[in-house]
Formats: sequence, structure tokens, C-alpha cells
Amino acid sequence: MNTKNLTNDLAAIRSANPLVHNITNHVVMNITANALLALGASPVMAHAKEEVADMTRIAGALVLNIGTLSPSWVESMHLSLQTARENGKPVVLDPVGAGATSYRTETARTLLDTGGVNVLRGNASEILALTPAGGQTKGVDSTDKADHAIDAIRSLAKKYNLVVSVSGKTDHIVTSDRHIRVRNGTVLMSRITGMGCVASAFTGAFCAVNDDPLHAAAHAMAILGIAGEIAEMNSTGPGSLQIALLDTLTNLEQETVAKMAQIDEKS
Repeated sequence: MNTKNLTNDLAAIRSANPLVHNITNHVVMNITANALLALGASPVMAHAKEEVADMTRIAGALVLNIGTLSPSWVESMHLSLQTARENGKPVVLDPVGAGATSYRTETARTLLDTGGVNVLRGNASEILALTPAGGQTKGVDSTDKADHAIDAIRSLAKKYNLVVSVSGKTDHIVTSDRHIRVRNGTVLMSRITGMGCVASAFTGAFCAVNDDPLHAAAHAMAILGIAGEIAEMNSTGPGSLQIALLDTLTNLEQETVAKMAQIDEKS
């Protein structure tokens, strides 16, 4: 893959400062907002049904995260999704914990069935829970590997005409006929709650500046993974990694990104 497109997207986010509207969960709001700011985007977390449509209209992208569900939040997600679809805004859905409970799984499926989602981003278990074969989830952690389920993931992408971005040791970003692998990142990131949610928020930021959701999703995973690798060098554990990650994202240079990116694409 041409890393120039990756660095151009990073520069575009820093220049345009796109507003990313997150309807996300209580656990990750702080790290998500701070990571988006460090990336160069502008976060907003609006959940009240009285304002979500207005917020979505002025946003560059919408990110829906089902991590801490309630009926009122689900209603707000549907209102925002409808507004995004009517106004041509890119939408990222993170089906946190799909497969763990029927409520989560059915909420994610209903949002997908509504239409308008451009990128479905989650771990392997969450994604596979939404396929006909189903998947197994331990809380919100993955117990499946995407490497052995690409056909099922590809079928899901085809069914909903979207990009599926699956995080893991290797990230798989898939459409019905395209496949990108991203091999950046560090296992230490898996010991910090909310890193997957940050990846979804980053996907929204990249979709706000890149009309191709496949490459936008891949670029988001690569930038977060590269930043994680660098942050690990300056950390002694997951606590210090969080701080180092924000600093790394703020200071990340395009030359470093081009040098460290491990991305390959095939049909």
C-alpha cells in the first residue's frame, strides 16, 4: 500500500480538525476524547435524543458504540444514524460485546439492518457474533481469531455493503472483494480498557477526511498501532502507556509513520 495516502490522511485530520460525534460508552469517554484530540480531530459526546440529530448534521463523522446500552441511548443512535444517512455522513458502528448478551447482539443487528453504516469495527468475536455462524465473546474481549473466518467476515461485508474492520494481532479490513492487513500495534494495548473504542473513533476521524472507507479504516488502525509501538518504548506498563500514547499521537511525524507502517492489500 502507498504510505503517502496514509500520511496525507493524517495531515488532513490535523488540518481540518473534523468533528467526530461519538455516542459511546461511559467507560471510554475520557480516553476516546483525549485520543481524538491528540490525533488532531475534535470530539463530541452527545447522547440526548433532543440534540443528537443536530450534532450529527454538523459532524464530519458519526461513531456508534454499544458498550453501555440503555433504551434511550439506542433511540438516540437510531436518530443519529437516520440523520447521518440523510446528510451523507460516514458512520462507524462498534458492536462492543456483541455475542455476550442477546440485547447487545440484536441492537447491533438492528442498527446494521437500518442501513447507513459504512464501517463495522470490532474484535473477532464481536464481528463473528453478527454472522450467521455466530461467535463467542467473553465480556467484551475476543475469543475468536479473524484469520480463520475471513469468508464469514467477507459475507457480512457483502450483506450490508460495508467495510468490516477486525482488530487483533493482525488487523483485517475487509469488503466483499478487498482485503487489507495491518500488522502494527502491541499486545500491551490490550491491557488498557477502551483501545478498541479508540480505534473506532479514529476510524470515524479518518472517514471524515477520506471518502474510501476501506482505506480510512486501515489508516486508522495503522496510526493507532504505530503510536502504540512507539509509546511502549517509553512505558513501564499499561498505566504509563496511556500517557505515552497521547504524547506520541500529538508528536507523531509523517516520516515515522511512513517508515513504520506495516500494511498490505490484496483483492
